[in-house]
Amino acid sequence: MTRWLTAEEQASWRAWIAASTLLPERLSRDLVDEAGMSLADYELLMYLSEAPGRRLRMSDLAAATLSSRSRLSHQVDRLADSGLVMREPCSDDRRGAFAVLTDAGWDTVVETAPLHVESVRRRLVDVLTPAEFAELGRLCSVIAERLRDADADHCDAEQSGG
Repeated sequence: MTRWLTAEEQASWRAWIAASTLLPERLSRDLVDEAGMSLADYELLMYLSEAPGRRLRMSDLAAATLSSRSRLSHQVDRLADSGLVMREPCSDDRRGAFAVLTDAGWDTVVETAPLHVESVRRRLVDVLTPAEFAELGRLCSVIAERLRDADADHCDAEQSGG
């Protein structure tokens, strides 16, 4: 039997859909307008900028950015063509590769970060009270953790033939 959403649940669900669609779109638009870069590209550069040696295995970068390996590979190729990242072979795994932030990529992150932080503040942080923002973070963590657990369970079942 289907457990239909109540009117209140439906309103909350639709509000979540609107916010989760509009916020990334607006943040990306702000970055494109102010820095000529998409949110997805900025996110990739940011992860590399925070990594030891400014480098990550492609598989780890895909996991961090929630991207498929194929999508990430195309994105890294495009950013490499722009001189912001480069690929390095992995010495202990011939099939593996690292994405490495170049000096130009680092400079881009340093220049773009203040613009992005201001956009995040304007579009999200300052819209809520500090307590509301903390609660939003807590609730999103609960949802993300449950989704990750479900994905891990699904992968385990596939690997065991179930």
